[in-house]
Amino acid sequence: MKAGLVASAAGLTIPFLSDLSVANTLPEATWQKLPKWRGFNLLEKFMIPWSNGPFREDDFKMISELGFNFVRLPMDYRTWIVDKDWRKFDEKSLREIDEAVQFGEKYGIHVKINFHRAPGYTVAQPPEAKSVWTDAEAQEVCALHWATFAKRYKKFGNEQVSFNLFNEPQTVEPERYFAVHKKLVDAIRSEDSNRLIICDGIEYGSKPFLRLVELKVAQATRGYTPMEISHYKASWVNGENFPSPQWPMVSINGLLPSPGKAELPEESRKPLTIEGPFPNETMLRMHVATVSSKSKLVVQADGKTIFEHQFDPGPGEGEWKKSVHQPQWNSYQNIYDRDYFATIPAGTKLVTVQTVEGDWILLSEMCVLQNSQGTSVQATAGWGQKSDHLKYTEQKVSLKLGVGTSSSLVGGTVRDRDWLKRTMIEPWQKLEKAGSGVMVGEFGCFNQTPHDVALHWLADSIANWNEAGWGYAMWNFRGAMGVLDSERKDVKYEDFHGHQLDRKMLELMRR
Repeated sequence: MKAGLVASAAGLTIPFLSDLSVANTLPEATWQKLPKWRGFNLLEKFMIPWSNGPFREDDFKMISELGFNFVRLPMDYRTWIVDKDWRKFDEKSLREIDEAVQFGEKYGIHVKINFHRAPGYTVAQPPEAKSVWTDAEAQEVCALHWATFAKRYKKFGNEQVSFNLFNEPQTVEPERYFAVHKKLVDAIRSEDSNRLIICDGIEYGSKPFLRLVELKVAQATRGYTPMEISHYKASWVNGENFPSPQWPMVSINGLLPSPGKAELPEESRKPLTIEGPFPNETMLRMHVATVSSKSKLVVQADGKTIFEHQFDPGPGEGEWKKSVHQPQWNSYQNIYDRDYFATIPAGTKLVTVQTVEGDWILLSEMCVLQNSQGTSVQATAGWGQKSDHLKYTEQKVSLKLGVGTSSSLVGGTVRDRDWLKRTMIEPWQKLEKAGSGVMVGEFGCFNQTPHDVALHWLADSIANWNEAGWGYAMWNFRGAMGVLDSERKDVKYEDFHGHQLDRKMLELMRR
């Protein structure tokens, strides 16, 4: 492989690699130290109502030609069972997975097999009838499936095949989380004592679970932070209500959980505060994005209530812009996408904004106004992060009719490459020090995020992973988050074997 020209992506100078060739052998892979794989997620068996076809050899060929050596196969176990009987296996479907492993061997690509939906577990809809975390039969059947795969691929070395047990487990009681993982690891190693296993971190893959080191498994994180960039206008996360993306960005934590959400840290359940003084009467504008369940928002000035509003999201039409039912919690998380106003009295020293009862309320923007003049600050969903403390400022501005006052809020968090390193790299480096390998199992940016913003954010994310020595896999290869056929409206594509190639994004992946 030899260095070639220099390419530029959104004003970023990056190395361009030419004459990329397929390595004859893949790097050694151990649970203590994963290779610096680079590649993509392939979705042919991702979700049975959406796709259940064979994997495409052309994908492996193109991935190899472009210089990558890794694929992850997030799969729905229902694609390989017979007549909805989770104990009966469909040999035809399993042979299609065999083909993917063989394509990987042919083109020098590591294949990571993932149960995106496992017996008793999913992050998708509909939920499983029985939960693998609590139901003995679901645990038994899930172990049966993994043992079957372990026996089937025993002949392949760890440099060629690895197993990824669950996709993005949610918050689960630690003892239960560990016990279920141990049961599945034991089932795999009863058939193949040396198989490389990579477990996604807890809380949707965002945080490492240190005790899993005992099981001698590696772990995988995610590269979707902040979701206001990666999932802008993505319907499956209510992203249509996210603020217009910028990178780097300054934002406050707009997630206001009620004091009753004991599963969150205490510092995240405290009110959002704005420190005065407010010399004059001032208008506070709050843009409410989403409300979960029946929740009450209260604004106080020096301890006295100046605004309160009861939100009661439900089905059909209402105060909200869109009704969204979440079956996994049997609740509504409706999109409101509208402003609410509170008048702050002159002389106020401290303003608090809080969800006082219910579940949570998400703000996407906040602004203080004097004579309709003010500067807004973006708000993001900082789940579990501490509440923000802001300061109110005023400055003189020129108006058509003379001099007026413009108000602004100072504070929040600068989100940039260093912030990504602190929040998304350093916690996982503690896991590495404990002896476990780390990689980024998924990352990507939905095609509604402006291309230049996406490229700048991806450049910072990938630079951090490269510095950490981690491998990474984009979601997906072909499609809305991929380098092929993403259907972005602000990209000049190149033809690549009949596909539309996003050259700038590709080069960020290969830098």
